[in-house]
Amino acid sequence: MEPSASAVTEIKDWSKQYNRRHPIASLQTVGRQVTLGRDAFRYLVTDVASRRFPFDEFVGQAVFMVKTSLLPTVAVALPISATLSIQFGLLAGQVGATSLAGAASGLAVIRQSAPLVTAILLAAAVGSALCADLGSRKIREEIDAMEVMGVSVLRKLVVPRLAAGILIAMALTSVSCFVGFLAGYLFNVYVQDGTPGSYMATFSSFATAGDLYLAMVKAAVFGVIVVVIACEKGLNTRGGPGGVANSVNAAVVASIVVLMVVNLGFTQIYTMLFPRTTL
Repeated sequence: MEPSASAVTEIKDWSKQYNRRHPIASLQTVGRQVTLGRDAFRYLVTDVASRRFPFDEFVGQAVFMVKTSLLPTVAVALPISATLSIQFGLLAGQVGATSLAGAASGLAVIRQSAPLVTAILLAAAVGSALCADLGSRKIREEIDAMEVMGVSVLRKLVVPRLAAGILIAMALTSVSCFVGFLAGYLFNVYVQDGTPGSYMATFSSFATAGDLYLAMVKAAVFGVIVVVIACEKGLNTRGGPGGVANSVNAAVVASIVVLMVVNLGFTQIYTMLFPRTTL
């Protein structure tokens, strides 16, 4: 049975409206996020210089972020590092280069695993909480009340969260690097019968300070992405409690997608700028 002409026309019209509406909405969302991030950074610099930075809110948010994401980050970093150690150990054994397992797994943890795991946990735990908090304030009209009283929402709510997000992302990435490297070392030595000296020697031979710098830069950028997206989604929440849930879901999904794309860009740029002729 063939569909009627009216149904086909309705589907075509809906498709045209969808394609016309969603790209524009996506561009508007990206524009709001870029503007929010730019203004937040400007206020962060000026408020710290003029001693107007809300340190109490900054400390409270930093403590909240640590409590929310520290244990999940460690819990996820351990099995991922062990998995990397298994895979690199098996691959190194197949090609007869078991001594390089330490360098391969250690570099993978520092360059890729630690900052990305930390960022994803921040997006899932911290980003969702930030978005829900700001979204709830928005539907209770607290945000509107602050604006009516002349209180800058960016300076009071977004800037301290942005600063705390950058700091905690870098700190948790450092913890994830240590935990991941230690897990890979213990698994390689005590499960795969590797030698401690070979593991440490190969890692120290091929790892450089630039690898740690890359991880820290990634962590800072990832922290900015998570906080900016969460705050933008929260501050633009509409539709009551259901709108808060939709904003949280959109914030987490958008953060993870952007994190993956940015991580790919970082990896490619770093490989192009600092090529390795040998492992």
